[in-house]
Amino acid sequence: MISPTTARHVLHHFGRAGGTEPGTFTASLIAAIAAADHTNFARLATLYPELATAIEVAKHDRDGITKLQMISVGREAA
Repeated sequence: MISPTTARHVLHHFGRAGGTEPGTFTASLIAAIAAADHTNFARLATLYPELATAIEVAKHDRDGITKLQMISVGREAA
């Protein structure tokens, strides 16, 4: 499950509408997860599953940005 806060932070990372800037640590963590190769992504996902899921949705789901935008305002994505 992706929280509205996490959705907004990931949207900000990808420069999309509805995003809000996270703190320095969270921004660095999102950047690291988004840039990680498959092996390191898997490692980080075990520690930060919500962030990893949101980043995966943003990067690889055709409607991922729209889904995150819906979540960011408290609407459940279809």
